[in-house]
Amino acid sequence: QVQLVESGGGLVQAGGSLRLSCAASGRTFSRYAAGWFRQAPGKEREFVAGISWSGGSTYYTDSVKGRFTISRDNAQNTVYLQMNSLKPEDTAVYYCSYTTDTPTHYAAYFYWGQGTQVTVSS
Repeated sequence: QVQLVESGGGLVQAGGSLRLSCAASGRTFSRYAAGWFRQAPGKEREFVAGISWSGGSTYYTDSVKGRFTISRDNAQNTVYLQMNSLKPEDTAVYYCSYTTDTPTHYAAYFYWGQGTQVTVSS
């Protein structure tokens, strides 16, 4: 059974940092692109960052460029999201997912975890 477990969320002040992890089990995802999404209260889930299966290409939504960094460790079947210079508008539940398509084909992602809450106070 495939399971994705996100961790590393929490409460942080504006300007702070967090590192999210997404550990996968039940299947090897080393040949899949991966992505991080987030959903704030009352809003639709949105793409945050994506990474190719090799890690050689990364993609970010404009609002996090220069602040967030996505990376992966295929040997550990884990994807990371380093978040720096956090802002209150980054508050959301963050989810990781995988796709056999390109990282920016948002509708093609599948296998979702339960998410991890990130709260940024002003």
